[in-house]
Amino acid sequence: MARFLARRLASSVLVLFTVSVLTFLIFEVIPNGNPALRIAGRTATAANIAAVEKAYGFNKPIYIQYLRTMEQIFTGKIVSYAQNLNVLSQLKADLPVTASLVLGAAVLWTLFGIIFGLVAGLNAGGRIDTAITVLNFVGISAPSFVIGYVLIYFLSFKFHVFPSSGYVGLSDPLGWADHLVMPWFSLAILYTGIYAQVLRSRVVDTLNEDFVRTARAKGLSRRRVLLHHVLRTSISPIVSLCGLDVAAVLGGSAIIIEVVFNLPGVGNYAAQSIGALDVPPVLVITMFGAFAVVIFSTIADVIYALLDPRIRVASSL
Repeated sequence: MARFLARRLASSVLVLFTVSVLTFLIFEVIPNGNPALRIAGRTATAANIAAVEKAYGFNKPIYIQYLRTMEQIFTGKIVSYAQNLNVLSQLKADLPVTASLVLGAAVLWTLFGIIFGLVAGLNAGGRIDTAITVLNFVGISAPSFVIGYVLIYFLSFKFHVFPSSGYVGLSDPLGWADHLVMPWFSLAILYTGIYAQVLRSRVVDTLNEDFVRTARAKGLSRRRVLLHHVLRTSISPIVSLCGLDVAAVLGGSAIIIEVVFNLPGVGNYAAQSIGALDVPPVLVITMFGAFAVVIFSTIADVIYALLDPRIRVASSL
């Protein structure tokens, strides 16, 4: 386990370095991407722009600018070019909103994905399986923002059940949940369909395995066979998917949902920064997302190994 974690740590450093370099270079090759133009203002003269470039080091070689930016990130002094605010402070303020959105939605998509996938797999080929499969593909095909706007129209404007936008902190638990119910379901529907389809396929395959037949021949109850043999074996891919999906959404993939419901989270901050071609926030958010992917995928791999003894045996060879 220690060797596994050490390899993961080394790979995370490589991933963060690669992502940071690529993100930095992308903004460097964008036409009119010189941040000095935006910092100096629309009415700035050539002399003003040159002064800004010198003050911020934009006239230095690209690798010097990159190293300087990385130093500012790791010392906590990185500042947004567009708003002149500390990026890490802004990210710290926005992260609880995104975490609330992502973790709540993850609970929903994992729970419903397991329920629908298990029920469909146990009724493979029947009407229940067909109905669940149709619903899964509808959820996968429908864009999250369309689902969000539909929920807003019916549950906010038409029936006034939930607020249409905004966020309330955990100091008011009921208000917090009230503002996040629709964003949770808008984000969860897509992943619920994917997880249900993956689990259905695994359940159908596992039911035909020899160890399941052996468990039945031993006289084990149907519930014990399903929970301890079928579900435990079939759920392993869901663990891996959940780790990667939570990390990806936490790292900024929830942009659309946060914009639709006007949630002041990391995704909304990323969208505003991209629109303004503001390099520091985008760079920090991208690195944060990459780091989250490494951390959550490592956690998922550990849980995967605990669920499936074959993984532990293979890793020890």
